[in-house]
Amino acid sequence: MVSKAYKGIEKIKDINPQPHFSKMTEKITREEIWEIVDSYDTENLCLGSLGGHSALDVCSGAKKHGFNTIAVCQKGREKTYTEYYKSRGGKGCIDETIVLKKFSDITEPEIVKKLQELNTIFIHNRYFWVYFNFDDVETKFRVPIFGNRSLLKTEERDVCPNQYDFLEKADIRIPKHFSNAKDIDRLVLVKASEACRGYERAFFFASSYEDYMKKSDELLGRGIFTEESLETAVIEEYVIGAQVNFNFFYSPIDEELELMGTDMRRQTNLDGLLRLPAKQQVEVLKYTEPKYIETGHAACTVKESLLEKAFDAGRRFAETLKKEASPGIIGPFALQGAISAGPPKEELVVFDVSMRIPGSPGTRFTPYSGYLYGKSVSCGERIAMEIKKAVKEGRLKELVT
Repeated sequence: MVSKAYKGIEKIKDINPQPHFSKMTEKITREEIWEIVDSYDTENLCLGSLGGHSALDVCSGAKKHGFNTIAVCQKGREKTYTEYYKSRGGKGCIDETIVLKKFSDITEPEIVKKLQELNTIFIHNRYFWVYFNFDDVETKFRVPIFGNRSLLKTEERDVCPNQYDFLEKADIRIPKHFSNAKDIDRLVLVKASEACRGYERAFFFASSYEDYMKKSDELLGRGIFTEESLETAVIEEYVIGAQVNFNFFYSPIDEELELMGTDMRRQTNLDGLLRLPAKQQVEVLKYTEPKYIETGHAACTVKESLLEKAFDAGRRFAETLKKEASPGIIGPFALQGAISAGPPKEELVVFDVSMRIPGSPGTRFTPYSGYLYGKSVSCGERIAMEIKKAVKEGRLKELVT
């Protein structure tokens, strides 16, 4: 096992770039990634992740199945991986770290070369589309990614096709969207990028055009949004229902869809507001707006009569992606939505899709993976299980792009 911690990008500047960097502006092909996989020592694979979001889940699962692990961290937020959970004395799950000045430096040739030398299969997460330029991931990051790297950007609303296009093609109900605020005829949630943190979205409710104009003008005046972010904001019907994230895993090796677990979001500062009595909520909202920034997740369960509906939606979504975004979904994804009361019957309405591992390690504390495997299995461990089986059967190339 490896355990040396690299204390910055400058520490590995002496590594010579390898020959895979001749076409830096062209999209990386799957065939190029397969060539890199062919050069790997598959008996000594390393599973890697960015230091955040779900890295501990990935690395813990990898260690259970005999893989080496690496976390690529950003300076100033690395101690979770370089100290608290590093491998030592039979404890911890992070064998090696690379600490960079900023996450986006991971696409630099010397970092890519280091990851290749460690036989790294990288597990992408939300950080890839928060901190990276999509073009860099698609043209520079010549490290095999577990999953479909071309699906990363489809979580964004301003690309085509995006998650809504796939959901509609899969005939999965989504909230009604309004392209023009003048058409608002019900309670809607307006989602726009924050002015100060473009990677986070701020939200507000509106029930009419007049309500929309009043609230948007107020928030523009307070600097919460910019004119540009409001122009590209999503205006969608607010679905009244119990919110649930269905965290799935599609196995190309077994050609099966599995439900890893269910959870719901904990959000700041919304959760704190909801804990106040109604009278105090009204007073607090005079001075602050609800924020929906994810802080964590809470495990939850659903009644069994809803499972078939959830599986049906997950299956149709996976089948749609096979046709529309080859090779389709590989590994974990999540349909995030709410169960509406009907009429005529309860219905799953999906308002968000995660095209990669969810940031919720607590899903293994729901019973669904246990019903299948006889024990609770986290998303990180399920990824390791899939890679291990693919290596054994000589099918690793089917899992990477």
